[in-house]
Amino acid sequence: MTTPSLTEEIALRFARIALGHVRREYPNKPDHTLAGPEDARTPSALHPVFYGSYDWHSCVHSYWMLARLLRRHPSMEAAADIVALFDEQLIPEKIAVECAYLAQPTARGFKRPYGWGWLLKLAAELYGLDDGRWGRALTPLAEVFSQRFRDFLPIATYPVRVGTHFNTAFGLRMAADYATVTADGAFLALLRETALRWYGADEDCPAWGEPSGDDFQSPALIEAECMRRLLAPGRFLPWFERFLPRIAEKQPAVLFEPATVTDRTDGKIAHLDGLNLSRAWCLSALAAALPMGDVRRPVIADAAARHLDAGLPHIAGDYMGEHWLASFAVLAIEEHRAA
Repeated sequence: MTTPSLTEEIALRFARIALGHVRREYPNKPDHTLAGPEDARTPSALHPVFYGSYDWHSCVHSYWMLARLLRRHPSMEAAADIVALFDEQLIPEKIAVECAYLAQPTARGFKRPYGWGWLLKLAAELYGLDDGRWGRALTPLAEVFSQRFRDFLPIATYPVRVGTHFNTAFGLRMAADYATVTADGAFLALLRETALRWYGADEDCPAWGEPSGDDFQSPALIEAECMRRLLAPGRFLPWFERFLPRIAEKQPAVLFEPATVTDRTDGKIAHLDGLNLSRAWCLSALAAALPMGDVRRPVIADAAARHLDAGLPHIAGDYMGEHWLASFAVLAIEEHRAA
C-alpha cells in the first residue's frame, strides 16, 4: 500500500464536492452567542464569506482545500469555478464583516483553537496564489486570529488533549504554517515555546482512551505532528523517541488499528472517518521525518496507508461527512510533503 498522489482526477473530484457545499447555507450548525434578540440572524448575515459547509470552520478548511487544489492543478476543469468563488467571496467588504463579528465581546472564544488554526492555514495557502489578491483580502482576518493566538497562549496554562475541535496541538501546528509563510519569527517562537511548555516533558504515551466515540483526531499523533512541525529534527527526534518509545513494536496498538464507523448519517460517529484520515496524515508526516533506514519508518508508513485506505472510500455519501472529510483526505495524501 502506498500513499496516492494528488492527481488531477482526485483533485477534480474533491473540488466538485467542496464547490457543492461551501455556499450551501443549510443545514447549518452555528457557533453563535446571542447577547440580545437582534443577534438572531442567518448564517450568511453573520458570516458573508464562511456561511456554508454546515459550520464555519468546515467552510474555512474547504476554502483551504480548494486553494490547495487550485495551486496544484491550475488547469483542471473546476479551476474557473474556484477562481470565481474566490473572486466573489474573498473581497475586503465581506472580510470586514467577518472581522466585525469577531470584535464582539461574545465572540472572544469563537472557534478556538480549531477554526483559528484553519483560518491561518487558509491564509498561508492563499499567500502568493494567483496574483495574491485573495490573500491580501483575507489578511485583516488572519491578523485578528494570529493576535488571538498571541493573547491566548501566554494565559493558557494547560493544553487540551482531546480528539475533537478543542485540541490545542492541532491549533499550534496549523498556525505554524502561517507564521512560516509570513516570516513572523516572533509568532513562530511563541508557538514553539508553548508546544515545549505543554508537551516537552511528555514520555511513554499510552494513547489511553483512543479512540473516543466522536474523535476525528488522535490526541497522541497530533501532538507528535505538532512537535515535528515546530521543532528542528535534532530536538524532535529525541523527543519522539521518548514520547512513543515502542512504536517499532506497533505499540500502543490502538494507534495502528483503523477506527470502525457504524453509522455515517450520525455526525459524531462519522467523525471516525476523519480520525482515520487525520491519523494517516500524522503517521505519514512522522514516517517521513525519520531517517532512511530507521526501522520505525516502514512500520509507521504502513499504518498510515491502512488508515488512508479505510478513510478514502467514504469522503462523500452523507452530508455529515461530505461537508468536511475531503480536506482531511488532502492533508493525508500530501500535506506533510509541503511542511
